Amino acid sequence: MLNMLWALMILVGIVYGALNGTMKEITEAMLESAGEAVSLCIATGGVMAFWTGMMEVAESAGLIRSLTKKMDPFIRFLFPAIPKEHEARKYISLNIIANILGLGWACTPAGLKAMEALAAMEKQRSGPDYEENRASNEMCTFLILNISSLQLIPVSVIAYRSQYGSSNPSAITGAAIAATLVSTATAVIFCKIKEKMTKDTF
Repeated sequence: MLNMLWALMILVGIVYGALNGTMKEITEAMLESAGEAVSLCIATGGVMAFWTGMMEVAESAGLIRSLTKKMDPFIRFLFPAIPKEHEARKYISLNIIANILGLGWACTPAGLKAMEALAAMEKQRSGPDYEENRASNEMCTFLILNISSLQLIPVSVIAYRSQYGSSNPSAITGAAIAATLVSTATAVIFCKIKEKMTKDTF
């Protein structure tokens, strides 16, 4: 759907430019934007490589394991139905840690692994009644929490601001912490309310 929407917008822009005799400007804008896109990819690629490498170093040093243990009460509060030693807990913790550090690129693999583990858990728990296209409560909670994305270091935004010549790229940090803190708190409250409503229903 989004691909069709973008294609339609591009097509409308080209047709409008052709009708108004501004095809030269459109072509120049397209080439300039393409160059900026490549430069942005190179800049963010370097940042991504650095922080992903730091995550690997932290995991090898045992820091991730330590942080995962410290997060256990929070994970237990949000996902009471997940067994203590289940692998989904590890991936959920990794995803949250990466999100807190603003590493959108690094949190995606852990998020996918967490969803796979939660789907496997739901399949085992439901038995013959399992519906493949139906998300469990844990999967919905994880998705909502992931979208709310608490960030202490908005690495992605800082990289974008730096690429586009901001005099103080990290100035966004305070606002990002405040905004994502509110969004995460709202997500947690919403998930707990829905969880209670589900229990009351059944």
